[in-house]
Amino acid sequence: MTYSFEKGLSFAKQLDDQDALKSFRDRFYLNDGEIYMDGNSLGLCSKDAEACLMRVLGEWKTLGINCWTQTQPSLFLYHDHLGAMMAPLINADPEEVTAHANTTLNIHTALGTFYEPTDKRYKILVDDINFPTDRHAIDGQLRLKGLDPEVCVKVVKSRDGKMICEADFIEAMTEDVALILLPSVLYRSGQLVDMKYITDEAHKRDIIVGWDLCHSIGAVPHDFKAINPDFAVWCTYKYLNGGPGSLAGLYINKKHLSKPSGLPGWHGNVKDRQFELNHKFEKAAHAGGWQSGTQSILSMAPLEGSLKMYAEAGMENIRSKSLHITAYMRFLIEERLTEYGFTIGSPTEDHLRGGHIALEHDDALRINEALKAARVVPDFRFPNVIRLAPAPLYIRYEDVYEMVERIVDIMKERKYEGYENKVHTVA
Repeated sequence: MTYSFEKGLSFAKQLDDQDALKSFRDRFYLNDGEIYMDGNSLGLCSKDAEACLMRVLGEWKTLGINCWTQTQPSLFLYHDHLGAMMAPLINADPEEVTAHANTTLNIHTALGTFYEPTDKRYKILVDDINFPTDRHAIDGQLRLKGLDPEVCVKVVKSRDGKMICEADFIEAMTEDVALILLPSVLYRSGQLVDMKYITDEAHKRDIIVGWDLCHSIGAVPHDFKAINPDFAVWCTYKYLNGGPGSLAGLYINKKHLSKPSGLPGWHGNVKDRQFELNHKFEKAAHAGGWQSGTQSILSMAPLEGSLKMYAEAGMENIRSKSLHITAYMRFLIEERLTEYGFTIGSPTEDHLRGGHIALEHDDALRINEALKAARVVPDFRFPNVIRLAPAPLYIRYEDVYEMVERIVDIMKERKYEGYENKVHTVA
């Protein structure tokens, strides 16, 4: 899409006045004078999330063990209730989605379920610029099966270290490939991968396909009825604002719901017989059958509040603002920051990009630290990327304008030179 923007604060305020989602900002906890651009790493706390957490705490406080069954929604089935709330974000059926554990354990669970190597078909196809936890899980699952990751992992290298080329993966779908695991959005560049193209081509070759949605869920609507992947995983603490360490999401295509779980546990048992405590596992015939142990209720409760906001706002409206406000950010960067050596490492076309901008600079690490001191919250990713994510529910166009002005000040006054070229524990 072609966008038309103007320079100046008054234009930013005009865009805010026209913003259909502007009322949601007041439902989040924001610090005065701070510009929070890290919603793609940890979303902010909302009053809605807080209210759900306090409700669940109250239920535990007053009901004790009866909180499992005498609540609405039932805490004993909370994971599937939240799964049903997440399902519209990817256009899946409620029975195909559950809240479970964390992204890495969900990858282990999915690989344990779907990776069935044979002498002729045993390789797992991956890219080389994905977030590392996916590869760690793959290597671990291979070793558990007595296989060598050096032999069984087939890596398709990025041509430029920023993006992946879908055609390269189609070419790599040889007869020895059993499974593919790829990110929907690249965590550094923000590239949105053509999931349907890769999934369709893989299925023509009888290859299982899984997607890591960590950097797209809540920012990009997905249509899993059209894409038709075999499984998907995602975290909920980024754009979904579920809170630090909130439970992750797991999607199992309904055509696979009869498969045995690769990492079974008692909480995945058929519910009306779970407390018979039989040693023979009877897996529930929906995504909840992939549950392992009892999940953390207090790490799910804030997510309920946030998902209610998503249902109220509408995923298409969120995506529309995300595309527009990131395009506005790109416009200001190109107008104001190129003279200071900044470039943008994200795709330009709407259908190719997720919800954040990769701002690149040779001195990105020190500039990132100077931004924090200037009360802008970004994050840094090696080797030279400052990620900026204007989360649509709580970031204004005025925030984007002011952030760019603070970067100009940092560069003009060379304030970044006062910081070490050293990354901290959490970048």
